[in-house]
Amino acid sequence: MSRNRLTEALLALLMLLPSLVLFGVFVFYPLGRTFYLGLHQNDFFGGNQVYVGFKQYTDVATSEEFRHSLWVTVQFVLLTVPLGLVLGVGLAVLANKAIRGIGVFRTVFSTTVATSVAVASLMWLVLFNPSIGVLTRILPFQVFKSPGVLNDPTWALPAVSLATVWANLGFTFIVVTAGLQSIPEELYESAELDGAGGWRRFTNVTLPMLSPTLLFVTVVLTIGAFQAYGQIDFLTEGGPGDSTRVLVYSIYGKSSPIGGNPGVQAATAILLFGVLFVLSLVQFTVLERRTHYVA
Repeated sequence: MSRNRLTEALLALLMLLPSLVLFGVFVFYPLGRTFYLGLHQNDFFGGNQVYVGFKQYTDVATSEEFRHSLWVTVQFVLLTVPLGLVLGVGLAVLANKAIRGIGVFRTVFSTTVATSVAVASLMWLVLFNPSIGVLTRILPFQVFKSPGVLNDPTWALPAVSLATVWANLGFTFIVVTAGLQSIPEELYESAELDGAGGWRRFTNVTLPMLSPTLLFVTVVLTIGAFQAYGQIDFLTEGGPGDSTRVLVYSIYGKSSPIGGNPGVQAATAILLFGVLFVLSLVQFTVLERRTHYVA
């Protein structure tokens, strides 16, 4: 390596050093430490570590608790990600029209991005309340009045999913709006000259040009759904029964059967990391083929 190339490499490493240190302290070390804990069994108080190797990972992966929580998490993802994506794209397309006063609606649609999980969950907790909730008074469905959607095993997960979609809508709207504004206007003009109507312009111009943004939003929403905890803790605490006990809540939740067992909790967390890693690879591999980038 020439002297100039060596100097450039050392300078690049020096500039990357702060980021590498931060990643090492806050990402790589915790990940390695969690993997190490997953190789050990602990007593109820977290002491008396005994090395058991990968047997603990196998036991956790084949346990009924893990399979149930994973299935609940998958249902939660399927309820939140597609609906949130469709609503975000729909609102962004409407708000991207050159209409007088549309800026007010853009502000309204994006406000949830500044709402914390705690505030959003508390708001929906009041809305779903069977005694004082607004939805209870407006909607005629009996389940809202007794026992309440958050107390019904069938409707608790959809109710939490609805609150999650609302909380994430601002993020989706802002990112998709930015993607829409980057599409060249000449493409719409050419499509219109060719006789394409509104729906054909949307399917043949907007969606293909928006595909990189949609890929990014889909991956982020999926990861966020798999990591959901706050809204579950506020609204249902994993109940009624175990109907809303997602994977992250099964690790950290107050009513979790593996609470107080760091080894099992660590093994569950690493398995969740593996599921997310594989799912993200699949999403990038499959969706990347349908993604169009503007040169």
